[in-house]
Amino acid sequence: MWLLCLAAEKGMSSRLSAISLGQGQGPKAAVLIAEAQTSGAWVVLQNCHLAPSWMPALDKICEDMNPETVNPEFRLWITSLPSTKFPVNILQSGVKMTNEPPAGLRANMRRSYCLDPLSNATFFESCVQPIPFRRLLFGLVFFHALVQERRKYGPLGWNIPYGFDEGDLRISAMQLKLFLDEAAPPAATDSNSQLTSVSSKCSSHVPFNALRYTAGECNYGGRVTDDKDRLLLSTILGTCYCQELVDRGSGYSFLQSGVIHPPEDGPREDYLAYIDSLPLQQEPEAFGLHANAAITKDIRDTELMLSSLLAMSGGGADGSGAGAAAEAAAAEARVVGLVHEGLEKLPPTFDIEAVGIKFPVTYGQSLNTVLVQEMARYNKLCHVLRESLRSIAAALKGLLVMSSELEAAYRSISLNQVPELWKRVSYPSLKPLGSYLADLYRRLNMLASWAAAGEPPAVFWLPGFFFVQSFLTAGLQNYARKHSVPIDVVGYDYEMLGMDPAVYAHAPPAEGLYIEGLFLEGAGWDAAAKQLCESESKVLFVPAPVMWFRPKHMEQYAAYQHYNCPMYRTPDRRGVLATTGHSTNFVMFVRLPSQQKPEHWIMRGVALLTQLSD
Repeated sequence: MWLLCLAAEKGMSSRLSAISLGQGQGPKAAVLIAEAQTSGAWVVLQNCHLAPSWMPALDKICEDMNPETVNPEFRLWITSLPSTKFPVNILQSGVKMTNEPPAGLRANMRRSYCLDPLSNATFFESCVQPIPFRRLLFGLVFFHALVQERRKYGPLGWNIPYGFDEGDLRISAMQLKLFLDEAAPPAATDSNSQLTSVSSKCSSHVPFNALRYTAGECNYGGRVTDDKDRLLLSTILGTCYCQELVDRGSGYSFLQSGVIHPPEDGPREDYLAYIDSLPLQQEPEAFGLHANAAITKDIRDTELMLSSLLAMSGGGADGSGAGAAAEAAAAEARVVGLVHEGLEKLPPTFDIEAVGIKFPVTYGQSLNTVLVQEMARYNKLCHVLRESLRSIAAALKGLLVMSSELEAAYRSISLNQVPELWKRVSYPSLKPLGSYLADLYRRLNMLASWAAAGEPPAVFWLPGFFFVQSFLTAGLQNYARKHSVPIDVVGYDYEMLGMDPAVYAHAPPAEGLYIEGLFLEGAGWDAAAKQLCESESKVLFVPAPVMWFRPKHMEQYAAYQHYNCPMYRTPDRRGVLATTGHSTNFVMFVRLPSQQKPEHWIMRGVALLTQLSD
């Protein structure tokens, strides 16, 4: 939109050509650029990040441009999201512009009212349902600011940070006016009606379903790939596009905190004045989050800064020759100690054949298969760890040439990070090296104890499984085979137990699984009432109670007010989108009892985690 206005101002509208890059569009773009260099036209290459294979060709085209032969009126405009494939030469030689949303709720909302078409007086005043339009438009502007500002809170805000932009707001605002105009009854077209009468007569003539669908599923929702994020988006939109906002106006609060509410009905200037009266920086409560979210954000920002410093340090030498040598020697000694410690503590591989004989495949006990499969996965991981540690130890003694892969692993170990070599065959984890190894030893000990006991434990430590879904499916399969029912009509019902797993370790449940070891993020747990509660100040994570995963026919689930809490394997909650439609980091939904409505915890970003990052 800005570029079109600039072209019109410079008289280049008729000589502006735009092409969106993608498969097969590169040669067409090359022809446009060649013609424009001669004629002096403008060329716009959009979405260069979608054509990484053509970027070297674009780099060569730009490099071959000769200022003496190119028409002085020629301009090449390029748009792209951040991409490692974008040519560095073009970045260095071109004029760079970035379009980021303003920081802060107030600045974001003010900018939205200054964008076209919201800044257009005719657009703002010409809707035939003026009161519903102004109130819902304010709700849309608040929604736009809120979904952008939540990104800075990491996984508490969004599982995946989406690039919501001005185009989403612009089209949603135009659709809002269009739908209200079309839905208005004949009486609403009387421009002399009093504001109160218009509000009362037209409040029921708002097509909320259409508005929520176009904004939540098409405009903004079209960017959302995670189904939990889509649920959050629709929940936020439901507070901004609702009948109560139209009816109550300035008496309505978008969130329970009551921080933000619409101003009194009036001209566009009144809305700008109200926005200017808001605090410059909003607390997390303004975005539906708990106050602890600010601590989480600060911790993430600090970790990002420190990781960036480590990446740029190149080993951490202090610059002098003696200092660099001493630092290198200290790092090597530290790595040597860690390598020897790891080799000593790493237990021998599991005897899969012996375990398979002791725990044979049976129709009534699927957990035997889970144990053997888990041991095989951990054997593969331990083999990689053991071989890499031995190779590093040999390389440090000069008995082996250190490859680039081993050198990268050496550097990671010296920085207390898990080497990429291990991550390729490991379960997901964000822990530093020391905590990762301690966690691994505990997982291996859990499986060894299970095998030694000759039967499954009464209480399962869920984070200890490499592939959690197979273990949970085995529990359902046992129930389905016992009762001769199809497994696809069986699911888990959930019963919250006490906080101490030792109380339930004497005997397993008659049916189902006792589960422990989970953590709650974004909420607290009321152990007495056995339900969700608000987090205590400065407490970011709390242990979840022991849970009874009780298989039942889906029609027999207990009815109680609950929150469908998503469970993730790591705190970042992100993963690769699988064919199931869920992230690979996602495990399942667990129904947790709550006195609050589910929307409250959805806005809080509450989730169960199988492990933390420390």
